[in-house]
Amino acid sequence: MSAYREDGRTVILIPARMSEAEEKRWVAQMLDRLDARESKQQLRGDDELAERAGELSQKYLGGRARPRSVRWVTNQNTRWGSCTPSDGTIRLSHRLQGMPEYVVDYVLLHELAHLLVPDHGRRFWALLDAYPRTERARGYLEGVVAARLPAPREGCDH
Repeated sequence: MSAYREDGRTVILIPARMSEAEEKRWVAQMLDRLDARESKQQLRGDDELAERAGELSQKYLGGRARPRSVRWVTNQNTRWGSCTPSDGTIRLSHRLQGMPEYVVDYVLLHELAHLLVPDHGRRFWALLDAYPRTERARGYLEGVVAARLPAPREGCDH
């Protein structure tokens, strides 16, 4: 189960097998959790994001990734983050705000790794192997993307 906000809407993902009563109870609980998580994360501005980048670089990359700037942006609707290694800038999509901290950390670490290895080759993924929640965070983000896609219709052959 998960909950997040997107394009001014709240999206809550729960198993279809739940009864109506269970659904109501879990939706209320998930909304409370989402509100609590967002109130904590909204306190994280660009300065806090840059500080977190330094912590992640130190812990997982031996402090080798040193961005010049790290900031939230609102113009990335198809990417979770981006990095320009030549000038050391990292940008994270505002759509990550409100997602679990381990997901934001993964995207931030992903972009930090690009300061060291610009492509997505073996060396790049070896850097991310140090972060224990890489696969879980990637799965979470894949789920968010899948939830946005229209469900396939039965009987379609494409």
